[in-house]
Amino acid sequence: MAASELYTKFARVWIPDPEEVWKSAELLKDYKPGDKVLLLHLEEGKDLEYRLDPKTKELPHLRNPDILVGENDLTALSYLHEPAVLHNLRVRFIDSKLIYTYCGIVLVAINPYEQLPIYGEDIINAYSGQNMGDMDPHIFAVAEEAYKQMARDERNQSIIVSGESGAGKTVSAKYAMRYFATVSGSASEANVEEKVLASNPIMESIGNAKTTRNDNSSRFGKYIEIGFDKRYRIIGANMRTYLLEKSRVVFQAEEERNYHIFYQLCASAKLPEFKVLRLGNADSFHYTKHGGSPAIEGVDDSKEMAHTRQACTLLGISELYQMGIFRILAGILHLGNVEFAPRDSDSCKIPPKHEPLSIFCDLMGVDYEEMCQWLCHRKLATATETYIKPISKLHATNARDALAKHIYAKLFNWIVDHVNQALHSAIKQHSFIGVLDIYGFETFEINSFEQFCINYANEKLQQQFNMHVFKLEQEEYMKEQIPWTLIDFYDNQPCINLIESKLGVLDLLDEECKMPKGTDDTWAQKLYNTHLNKCALFEKPRLSNKAFIIQHFADKVEYQCEGFLEKNKDTVFEEQIKVLKASKFKMLPELFQDDDKATSPTSAASTGRTPLSHHSAKAAKGRPGQVAKEHKRTVGHQFRNSLHLLMETLNATTPHYVRCIKPNDFKFPFTFDEKRAVQQLRACGVLETIRISAAGFPSRWTYQEFFSRYRVLMKQKDVLSDRKQTCKNVLEKLILDKDKYQFGKTKIFFRAGQVAYLEKLRADKLRVACIRIQKTIRGWLLRKKFLRMRQAAVTVQRYVRGYQARCYAKFLHRTKAATVIQKYWRMFAIQKKYKIKRSATIALQSYLRGYLARNKYHKLRCEHKAVIIQKWVRGWLARTHYSRSLRAIICLQCCFRRMMARRELKKLKIEARSVERYKKLHIGMENKIMQLQRKVDEQNKDYKCLVEKLTNLESIYNSETEKLRNDLERLQLSEEEAKVATGRVLILQEEIAKLRKDLEQTRSEKKSIEECADRYKQETDQLVSNLKEENILLKQEKETLNHLIVEQAKEMTETMEKKLAEETKQLELDLNDERLRYQNLLNEFSRLEERYDDLKEEMTLVNVPKPGHKRTDSTHSSNESEYTFSSEFAETEDLPLRTEEPSEKKMPLDMSLVLKLQKRVMELEQEKQAMRGELDHKEEQALRSKTQEEERPQIRGAELEYESLKRQELESENKKLKNELNELRKALSEKSAPEVTAPGAPAYRVLMEQLASVSEELDVRKEEVLILRSQLVSQKEAIQPKNTMTESTFLLEDVQKMKDKGEIAQAYIGLKETNRLLESQLQSQKRSHENEAESLRGEIQSLKEENNRQQQLLAQNLQLPPEARIEASLQHEITRLTNENLYFEELYADDPKKYQSYRISLYRRMIDLMEQLEKQDKTVRKLKKQLKVFAKKIGELEVGQMVSVSPGQITDEPIRPVNIPRKEKDFQGMLEYKKEDEQKLVKNLILELKPRGVAVNLIPGLPAYILFMCVRHADYLNDDQKVRSLLTSTINSIKKVLKKRGDDFETVSFWLSNTCRFLHCLKQYSGEEGFMKHNTSRQNEHCLTNFDLAEYRQVLSDLAIQIYQQLVRVLENILQPMIVSGMLEHETIQGVSGVKPTGLRKRTSSIADEGTYTLDSILRQLNSFHSVMCQHGMDPELIKQVVKQTFYIVGAITLNNLLLRKDMCSWSKGMQIRYNVSQLEEWLRDKNLMTSGAKETLEPLIQAAQLLQVKKKTDDDAEAICSMCNALTTAQIVKVLNLYTPVNEFEERVSVSFIRTIQMRLRDRKDSPQLLMDAKHIFPVTFPFNPSSLALETIQIPASLGLGFIARV
Repeated sequence: MAASELYTKFARVWIPDPEEVWKSAELLKDYKPGDKVLLLHLEEGKDLEYRLDPKTKELPHLRNPDILVGENDLTALSYLHEPAVLHNLRVRFIDSKLIYTYCGIVLVAINPYEQLPIYGEDIINAYSGQNMGDMDPHIFAVAEEAYKQMARDERNQSIIVSGESGAGKTVSAKYAMRYFATVSGSASEANVEEKVLASNPIMESIGNAKTTRNDNSSRFGKYIEIGFDKRYRIIGANMRTYLLEKSRVVFQAEEERNYHIFYQLCASAKLPEFKVLRLGNADSFHYTKHGGSPAIEGVDDSKEMAHTRQACTLLGISELYQMGIFRILAGILHLGNVEFAPRDSDSCKIPPKHEPLSIFCDLMGVDYEEMCQWLCHRKLATATETYIKPISKLHATNARDALAKHIYAKLFNWIVDHVNQALHSAIKQHSFIGVLDIYGFETFEINSFEQFCINYANEKLQQQFNMHVFKLEQEEYMKEQIPWTLIDFYDNQPCINLIESKLGVLDLLDEECKMPKGTDDTWAQKLYNTHLNKCALFEKPRLSNKAFIIQHFADKVEYQCEGFLEKNKDTVFEEQIKVLKASKFKMLPELFQDDDKATSPTSAASTGRTPLSHHSAKAAKGRPGQVAKEHKRTVGHQFRNSLHLLMETLNATTPHYVRCIKPNDFKFPFTFDEKRAVQQLRACGVLETIRISAAGFPSRWTYQEFFSRYRVLMKQKDVLSDRKQTCKNVLEKLILDKDKYQFGKTKIFFRAGQVAYLEKLRADKLRVACIRIQKTIRGWLLRKKFLRMRQAAVTVQRYVRGYQARCYAKFLHRTKAATVIQKYWRMFAIQKKYKIKRSATIALQSYLRGYLARNKYHKLRCEHKAVIIQKWVRGWLARTHYSRSLRAIICLQCCFRRMMARRELKKLKIEARSVERYKKLHIGMENKIMQLQRKVDEQNKDYKCLVEKLTNLESIYNSETEKLRNDLERLQLSEEEAKVATGRVLILQEEIAKLRKDLEQTRSEKKSIEECADRYKQETDQLVSNLKEENILLKQEKETLNHLIVEQAKEMTETMEKKLAEETKQLELDLNDERLRYQNLLNEFSRLEERYDDLKEEMTLVNVPKPGHKRTDSTHSSNESEYTFSSEFAETEDLPLRTEEPSEKKMPLDMSLVLKLQKRVMELEQEKQAMRGELDHKEEQALRSKTQEEERPQIRGAELEYESLKRQELESENKKLKNELNELRKALSEKSAPEVTAPGAPAYRVLMEQLASVSEELDVRKEEVLILRSQLVSQKEAIQPKNTMTESTFLLEDVQKMKDKGEIAQAYIGLKETNRLLESQLQSQKRSHENEAESLRGEIQSLKEENNRQQQLLAQNLQLPPEARIEASLQHEITRLTNENLYFEELYADDPKKYQSYRISLYRRMIDLMEQLEKQDKTVRKLKKQLKVFAKKIGELEVGQMVSVSPGQITDEPIRPVNIPRKEKDFQGMLEYKKEDEQKLVKNLILELKPRGVAVNLIPGLPAYILFMCVRHADYLNDDQKVRSLLTSTINSIKKVLKKRGDDFETVSFWLSNTCRFLHCLKQYSGEEGFMKHNTSRQNEHCLTNFDLAEYRQVLSDLAIQIYQQLVRVLENILQPMIVSGMLEHETIQGVSGVKPTGLRKRTSSIADEGTYTLDSILRQLNSFHSVMCQHGMDPELIKQVVKQTFYIVGAITLNNLLLRKDMCSWSKGMQIRYNVSQLEEWLRDKNLMTSGAKETLEPLIQAAQLLQVKKKTDDDAEAICSMCNALTTAQIVKVLNLYTPVNEFEERVSVSFIRTIQMRLRDRKDSPQLLMDAKHIFPVTFPFNPSSLALETIQIPASLGLGFIARV
């Protein structure tokens, strides 16, 4: 298809932009050939007319489909060009927060300027062993690819890390080395990998500095070769350095620093050991204050100094040498402060006793005068004479700086030399991986000699890179057998020739340096004359004659010639060097030894590179004639030689490329500057890779992947059985231009843009299909909806019409009823209206008539009143006139009378009108007030105040009355005086008028007081009502409070229950954590043990043993450090092994191991101390809870101790007795051996029988003692429930503390009652226990006496003749029983029932004794007969001279039938073996046993049963040595088998099952009541009698834990290759996922080819595991734990790969995962394992699959995701959302805003920041007790086991 046909409407293109470099736009109409303008629509909404170039007529770059954006590999893009690469990187970096991207063979790493959690050990484990294309891009993937190719191809590898300063080169190289150190480990325990990593802090301190672009910029290049042995483990390393920037020592630009080590020294100047250096602040030194930035934000130089010193110590640089290094560095700082004073223009001097110079000379150990002389002078040598010439101040300063640079460069080389010595290994190096951390292409405003060398090196590296890329492309085409043409790529050989060829830039520079008067200007003119206008890559600037321009592969660079000659010469005065070489400081002359040797061009000081590489040494040997002139070589020449050597090394290895990109110049996290990124992409060769790929066939598909992806474009008839032919037929129809694709052997190759075209066709086809499906489904849905609506409408109509009919009938009925109602209602209304009007009329008439009558009455009353008033007025007027007349006539006569009358009248009026009336009123007021007082219940004080106020008013009124009386008296006096002066009468009248007014005022006050009283009464009533209301409200509040209290009590109880449940859960979690820690310690111990064994084997191989000594591995040596029960034989056997090993040979190999073990032992001791502290704390709590029982347990403990001592004495006496019997047996057998055939032989047998009976009697006594012991133990355990009761009461007290006072009081009373009850119970139990203990003491004493009597009787019986011994023993037994009868008669005299039961048991025992006596008689008769027969046979054998039979055989054979019936009855379920057969038993039963045959043909756990039966017999014999030896050999043999065949699941499962069964047998038959509940009576008889094997049970439990962990590792190793393929990659539901286009890094195919794993493979393997474990008889609970762990591994590995694979995070893949998980759940249901907890371990994976499928748009979706994904961490949720990638165009990407919303909602969630699940995590395992119902006596030993030497007992 023509490219122009793709420029259709809505096609998206890239157009250049000055700001964003490239801008996206959309075509508004189709492009037609000949159009000069394209109509475009920009993303910001503007329309644009884009004019095409009339000359080239190039169309803008097409944009890739959205589904290809964000791809892991840039070569997977259909359109390969600069804007596509830039956009893909930006989307991955900004939107997905992914810093790594593949570009073919190159890994592009963008510096995020932020710490990311993607470099942990879990990430390393996830990438380990994976193919490079199977995981998302990462530096670990490149490192893994290099490591894998080194092991597979046996070819050395190189990782080339390049980029600008600040792009992250050093960090990337550091992570690559850390990956190698973690994955490979080291070949020895010398911690080489730690030393390799420890070299980084040292090199960073002396070679890194702060620049304007980077706070930790490497100012030198380095190439580190990490050496590996044949097993590909790290054995050492070697470092080469290139072009150290020495000028930084003496000068730094603004905002930059010198090397870190100087500032670290200054920051540590106050340390005591640094006081001799006489350092100060960094600003006080000339060499450290140029940049004006002595500190770096967030960096503590003093702490960094400590890290540097620690790294030096780890690398073997002693403290003495470290102080020497610091002295030299301090001397350089002081040398920089040396100042020169000018004498004249051509000479200078140093001030006398100059302090900086004297400090420098003291530190360096040189003479002050000599150094002062040669700093200001130089020596000139001619052919005949030598002159000493003074130099100017400028030259002296330059010479001083040159000396400082020279010293620092020498010191740098010396440190690198010693680092290499520390990393060097004596083991032969098999291969290596080199990590090259070198500067990238640089261009600044002013470019000098350093930039020229850097860019020259990058030209060489770019040439090598281009050739390698071209070579890979060519190999791919040849491999696929497709025709290919030579790809035109940029070859920078002309630029390299311009620099390094004859008469090149470097050659002319060296020539000019040799000229006596050569300058930078003359060198520039030579350059112009030689290359200007002759070489297209060389140019001259227009405005400068001291610069030149070179066209490099990345860009044009203008170099300033000033300083080139001086830097190339690197001149240092020889006299100054000689002074330094004569130093008393021994270390300083060592720095200049290379000048004398001049071994290679790389050893010169100015190169900044060490001579420790093997390649450089060989190169030096090939040029012996140049030794005398090596020190005269220029820097450029040396750098060119070292660069050639580097290129030879790189060409001899397989390179891997890492290109570091700096996203912005401001160090902002996750900020992408397109301009800066494009500059670096052009400079680092990424775009060149893209161009080379785009020139050929960049898109490549396998036939199966193509068929799977584009199956939708094929018709059914096109599909053939041959996939290759099918793809060819389809492609010929779809793409007519055959040049656009090629068919290879296994792949189809497409040119750029063809995959996008195919994707467009596929999307169109799918869109058409979707539209058709939508059309059909919508039509079907609408038809279905129409039919439902129609049926519903008919139904509705039917019901509506019926309803309407019913409503109409009802309407008619109601209408008739309404008519009747209206008739009566109207009648009633009119009647009512009439009555209302009538009553209203009558009322109006009555009111009107009353009104008229009242008016008339009022008028009459007024008239009557007027008449009365007139009468009184007229009478008053008459009387007034009469009185005046009378007064005038008889004034003098009647004055006294009138005065007296008036006085009396006044008195009467006052009394009548005021006092009496007021008193009456007052009496009424008091009554009212008293009533009010009674109403308010005598609580109203205000009313009393008012009463008091009234009484006060009364008193005031009385006082006023008294005053008035006094006034009257005065008036009387005045009347007397008036007799003299009548004129005062008028005054008195006025006073009377005033008094009247006062009286009226008093009345008004009285009225106001009455009103106040009324108001007070109303207020009082209101107050009472308010109080009642408040009382009601208070009652309501009280009820609500009571309700709240009840609810709060309920809530508190619920919270307490929840808290108790949470605490219980937390305790369970703590228990699991402790169990996990313990099991991890066991795992670590077993690993160290295996390592120790391996080291011992290596020692046996390395060290030749001395003659006469032969090493034998002890079976107990590996167990000594773990078990306390190792045999003495093992210890003595291992002792000569230790003494034989020479210490001189062992120390270099084992010292690091010893240090590790010591460290581990210290950690274990600390953990032990912590656990012991916790145990002590818990014991203290338990002791506090037993404060009420302090006295009784002490007494009880003393009693138990006393009884245990007695029991031990009895056991020791029994042992002594048994030993004496055995010795007696041996002595008798020895004495009687010569007379076996004599007639007296039966007597001997009878004696032996008697001894056996006595020993049986002793065994009976021993069993009785054991019964007593068990009773004592049970009594001891009976105390425990009381403790639990006290603990529960304390718990109840704690609970009750949270409640209110009433509940606390009730609880306290209840607790007092329970305490009393408990105290009474404890006292009663104490009394009963004391009685029991007393009785047991008596029994023990009696048993002891009985034992003594038995010993005496035994001694007497031995002296009796054989015939009398049986009778004596029977007589003794009868007397013993009689004594017991009498004793128990006295004991049970008060209790007849107990005595009766005792008599019954006694009778039974006597019957048994009689039966035994009869059997013994029978056996005696049989023995006599057999003796006669054997005597005859022996005689015949002697006569016939047959082979003599040993006496032991003769005596054993007749005894065996005697003991058979007794053993069948009393000693079944035991196996007897000889001590010397122990190794044979272990060999046949453990070491050489094949699990498959045992599991199929025999009962499960048979080896465990056999071993336990052997232990039982050893226990029966009371042989502790035999028990210990057997158990130790068993454990060591199991370990040996697992070490030998530990990768076989069947073997590990078999021995896990048998170990658990052996452990259960030890518990079941231990005699402990807790383990005997499910036993039968017969099984209880088989319990162990002599030994407590609890410690061995713990050891076996630890061994079972180790086997379980090994089983889990075997499971993981078997399943790990299947999980990713079966759970993620394989399409269980075919056709759902589809395959996206991939780049050069092909992923593992998801198509089910032969050899690929599917989900069925996983299920088959799970079935195999389950069937094997069931066949081996593994406990069901243990099977559940194994299945749970297996499912956890499946879920963790699947989820981890999902989080690291962008192509797996899609909607369809989520469906696949959920289907696969459902199949696993179905498997659990089929096996009845749903209760095992395995399903819960898959919950994170299930939620991740759901997260891929849910909607991810709105806030509601975010809320749903947050609530749904509770098993995933925040980092995992965000990672899945960032990685979510649509497979088809119909899906949408997750927006950045939605991810931010998720992060905001989850910011308060407290979870682990770890991204990946720990796939190595092993759940703590438990072994629940599972007793066996199998009877031991029924077990038969098959002959196939080869255990014929074992006899059933």
